[in-house]
Amino acid sequence: MATSGAAEIREQLGHPVVDCDGHWQESLPVFLDYLRDTAGTSLADQFAAARRAGGWSDLTPEQRMHQRLRRPDVQWPVPAETEDLATAMLPGLMAERLGELGIDFAIVYPTLGLGLSGLPDAEMRAQACRAYNRMAAEVFEPHRQRLTPAAVIPLTTPQEALAELDYAVRTLHLKVMMVRGATQRPVPAHAQGAAGAPYYMDSLGLDSPYDYDPLWRRCVELGVAITSHGGSRTWADRASVNNFTYNHIGHFAQANHVFAKGIFLGGVTRRFPLLNFIFLEGGAGYAVNLLHDLIGHWEKLNVASVRAFRSPHLTDRARLRELIERHGSPMMRARRDEMIASLPQPEAIVLDDFQYLGDTTPVEMADLFSRRFYFGCEADDPVTAWAFDARMGARVKAVFSSDISHWDVQSMAEVLPEAFEMVEKGWLSESDFRDFTFAHAVHLHGEMNPRFFDGTTVERAARAELGPATSAQGGLSGHSSA
Repeated sequence: MATSGAAEIREQLGHPVVDCDGHWQESLPVFLDYLRDTAGTSLADQFAAARRAGGWSDLTPEQRMHQRLRRPDVQWPVPAETEDLATAMLPGLMAERLGELGIDFAIVYPTLGLGLSGLPDAEMRAQACRAYNRMAAEVFEPHRQRLTPAAVIPLTTPQEALAELDYAVRTLHLKVMMVRGATQRPVPAHAQGAAGAPYYMDSLGLDSPYDYDPLWRRCVELGVAITSHGGSRTWADRASVNNFTYNHIGHFAQANHVFAKGIFLGGVTRRFPLLNFIFLEGGAGYAVNLLHDLIGHWEKLNVASVRAFRSPHLTDRARLRELIERHGSPMMRARRDEMIASLPQPEAIVLDDFQYLGDTTPVEMADLFSRRFYFGCEADDPVTAWAFDARMGARVKAVFSSDISHWDVQSMAEVLPEAFEMVEKGWLSESDFRDFTFAHAVHLHGEMNPRFFDGTTVERAARAELGPATSAQGGLSGHSSA
């Protein structure tokens, strides 16, 4: 096989390339075999029947509009070129071709399995996730030097998440977990007849009906980073009947924004300072914006600032009455006392939006955000450069995510060259590119589990990057499925 441009770029880099978000195309017949073995024929048949059920393409345009039925995925969501399609389906071929793609090691996420953790039926959800994880562990095990699959972990309740996480890590020896961060839940009052939205998005970190701290704690104990791979294409504001592009653009960023914001303001990163998060597929643009929004809001809305600049005590009501009398319209002058009485009263409660962050500063907030949050960026996303721009005030950790095996990658061999264009155009330095394609991925997983890369093609480089301090830490992460 001829050396590709990707392989040539990899050769000149002088460091490995770690792909933090590749995909594979699972075979439905094979998955159903695992589901039958896990849960029995009846449940597997129910799953298969639901997959065959008619949908958008079986309805007339009028019926789709009447139901406001969202346009589903693109018409051909898998690679069309034969070799790339086979690579997407066969982990053995993917492992064999990684060198040609300029990638040394890849973390591989599902395609069919992306929706399993969101299945509405609790038994089907649990059994389908269990079957997928068993399949992924067995199929990828012979290729552990170059590939590691992500386990699908349902997050509807902390209890189900803990059960599947323990099984995936302790029994199957998987070392990456995939969750769908922001979780849709029904509004209780709406179910009782109240007006308003029928559901809300639970960020799991703030105002959740469940306490997820036991799950975050277990992740630290097991040495597993939180990798969120969930979107918002089913949310109410993404309901184009006929335009997939309208529904698709920004939907990962929107879901990640909700999850990251809730985790941060809910103090999860403060309570669990060793726990790493990565928010996949959404890029880094919203992350840069979110960091500066958080700091900007803190500067105006922390309790000390509110009391100093926004307290009703600061308003001289007598002076305000004079100003209304002098500058107000006749109607305003007639209503001046009522206008003043309608203002917030001095006894108003001061709410603290940042109570879970403790006694903090903008510098500490930026450090907390940029130290434990990572953001998956695809090769064709030029906004990735913002993450490395020192002029933005703080760098965020962008991580190379190939998205191979999905429709938006027209040729697997072009992914690394496309990412490298940011260096060729002067948007990233070679050092930035090393962080993007190697160092950030190593710290994301290696800080949680110092043995994460043991037995892989990047073991020596990863150990050198992590250094002896990280290698000496780690809780129950002594397991190694590498």
